[in-house]
Amino acid sequence: MLKWDPHYISNVPGELGLLVGLIMWVTTFPAIRRRMFELFFYTHYLYILFMAFFLLHTGMFYACIMLPGFFLFLIDRYLRFLQSKQKVRLISARVLTCETVELNFSKISGLEYSPTSVMFLNVPSISKLQWHPFTVTSNSNLESDTISVVIKCDGSWTKKLYDVLSLPSPVDRFDVSVEGPYGPASTHFLRHDTMVLISGGSGITPFISIIRELISMSSTLNCKTPKILLVSMFRNTSQLSMLDLLLPIAGTPSGCSSNLDLQIEAYITRENEPAPEKPEPLRTIWFKPDHSDAPITPILGQNNWLWLAAIISSSFAVYLLFVGLLYQYYVYPMDHGTNKVFPYHTRALFNMLFIAASIGIAASAAFLWNKKKSARETKQIQDMADSNKSLNSLLAYADKELESFPQQSLNTPIKRHYGQRPDLKRILLEVKGSNVGVLASGPKTLRHDVAAICSSGLDENLHFESISFTW
Repeated sequence: MLKWDPHYISNVPGELGLLVGLIMWVTTFPAIRRRMFELFFYTHYLYILFMAFFLLHTGMFYACIMLPGFFLFLIDRYLRFLQSKQKVRLISARVLTCETVELNFSKISGLEYSPTSVMFLNVPSISKLQWHPFTVTSNSNLESDTISVVIKCDGSWTKKLYDVLSLPSPVDRFDVSVEGPYGPASTHFLRHDTMVLISGGSGITPFISIIRELISMSSTLNCKTPKILLVSMFRNTSQLSMLDLLLPIAGTPSGCSSNLDLQIEAYITRENEPAPEKPEPLRTIWFKPDHSDAPITPILGQNNWLWLAAIISSSFAVYLLFVGLLYQYYVYPMDHGTNKVFPYHTRALFNMLFIAASIGIAASAAFLWNKKKSARETKQIQDMADSNKSLNSLLAYADKELESFPQQSLNTPIKRHYGQRPDLKRILLEVKGSNVGVLASGPKTLRHDVAAICSSGLDENLHFESISFTW
């Protein structure tokens, strides 16, 4: 149990690695991961110790079994680290009465992403170490210069953020860092002739990006878009303000939504009748730009897949070069020229060092090269935001935006149902169409119920897809 063999399998590092792995495994249980996210998040940084002990336990020969996956993970993690060091430009925030806020960031026009993408956020004034994922609700075609996420209070971190933004005199600037956006490479919404979007609570957020994507397709590409039935469930009337986010803060061009066949049915489950008091209007906060903030840019530029392939191949070539030099000038002379054998754990330590160095060299070079190429567009955005004229025009538009609601721009009446839940089976079986896409987002029970209906065989035209939040 206490043996540390320098030339073969070492027991002590294996025992330590097993202990670290068990600690990480225990914190992945939903009762811990969802209720104590910080503990789950911080504990998983122990993967560094786990991999170090694993290499010291088995040596580099057996570690090559998992080397490809681990090598790719380290490249991705280092690129995320480089992106997270930049403070991004936060333009505005839309504060809703249902303890929900939409943050709008500046981005360069070349940053494209797909609906249902996810972006990680860090706000140092709330927590310097915590990073939380949120669904991107904007559309890169409809909003070429901004990217948005919606955050609903569901924990201490989000509660602190909402409290700061909902103050009578909110802060005029926020330091924010991001990682992403990450998401599917493409979408397949146009393959359906009808789409049924079923959401519960904050599960509506990924559907906002899907609806904006279809709005963009129907207006700019003039292509036929599927009919959309949005069935949303909310606890109270105040949460209906989530539907105000269906359109971006800058609205949409004239007539862009005329070709979109959208029907919205909202179910308020814990109220039997509309609230007597008049709901507060949507509140928009505009932040003052800072010269140190930069718009969100693609970390590897426009041809990111080519750059990623170049980083993978070049970093692995550098790693092999380092290993070759080590074996040529140190390992082979010791193994064949003396009575000593180069220790296995020392080889493992050198290999860990070479992996980190090769990835750092290749990824840093690619990141700095693309950052230099995008510096001109970044400076133009900064100069535009720094001008008083631009800022005043944005503030004037914000006041005008408060006078109307996005659902009026969509020309889509919202059918409200109080004190009841939707009869999902009836709704799905009544939908007409040869190819009906059914997307469910929200609580696990809701997604399971919708999946059971679609797989029951009552209607072969239903094609189910689940969108879950399992962070």
